[in-house]
Amino acid sequence: MGSLARVRPWAGGQRIVALGGGHGLSVSLGALRGMSDNITAIVGVSDDGGSSGRLREEFGIIPPGDLRMALAALCGDDSWGRTWSSVLQHRFTGGGELTGHALGNLLIAAMWQETGDLVSGLDYVAALLGARGRVLPSAEEPLELVAQVLPDGATPGEPPVTVVGQTEVEAVHGRIVGLTISPPEPTACEAAVAAIDESQLIVLGPGSWFSSVIPHLKIPGIREAVSRSQALKVMVLNIGAATVETRGFAPHTYLEVFAEQTPGVELDVVLADERAVSDRGALDLAAERLGARVLFERVAAQDYDTGALLNRHDPDLLAAAFSAIMARGRISPWR
Repeated sequence: MGSLARVRPWAGGQRIVALGGGHGLSVSLGALRGMSDNITAIVGVSDDGGSSGRLREEFGIIPPGDLRMALAALCGDDSWGRTWSSVLQHRFTGGGELTGHALGNLLIAAMWQETGDLVSGLDYVAALLGARGRVLPSAEEPLELVAQVLPDGATPGEPPVTVVGQTEVEAVHGRIVGLTISPPEPTACEAAVAAIDESQLIVLGPGSWFSSVIPHLKIPGIREAVSRSQALKVMVLNIGAATVETRGFAPHTYLEVFAEQTPGVELDVVLADERAVSDRGALDLAAERLGARVLFERVAAQDYDTGALLNRHDPDLLAAAFSAIMARGRISPWR
């Protein structure tokens, strides 16, 4: 099988790249897919749990789970798209060897074996689904996250402990003070780098900060491409402390940690919901240190009965915010 990209050119619209993984990336893609058919999702490859972890260990492949979720998020809203999105996410039950596996993970793994190529295999799956864009891995080999953690209750001067593996990092009890990847200089996916180079808009976040957002920029080829890109770079802040790994984070803490862990990477816009920000001055200052301005928009989902903010984004509100950002570009002031 050849590369489907040579046979079926990806459709038009603004060239958008979204980096992340898991549910956070799916939220961004759900908001972006109605704005362009020229979307590229760049997905992390460090997952080591569940169905993805089993396939990674058995076949030595990059974990397909977050790639599957991104493909499902890019499916259309018609009957075909909704059906395939559901089928892709289907998990087998019954107690046998297939129990716990997502059908989409098996489909992706099969396409990789058939094509012998990561990118071609994903392109074929995207075409089958009628996906509104392209899904690519950040690297061509599976990665392992290595975090330095100060455990809860650590005494002053106590050295951090090393926590290895995404599953362990996501469940850490303590403060993460450092993050690296193994191998430290993996080969970035060439198609992903090309998409970043050609993009007009780059979206980072929301999502798990240490296991989905930051790891992309630990890959030298991806970090260098994002740094040199002339695209408008937008960071979508989480509504709250989304996961155990960022417990206690204020909105400005996300940016401070991002700056510490990804030196040299600058942003243009930080998108935040003002209702979830108690210290706007601290957030403004943290954004300015990254070369960005804060755009306050109502993007959080709300409880229909109480009106309380939920710890997730509303896809329609997020789409409206992305539209405003793309319309204003770099010209108009953001506040």
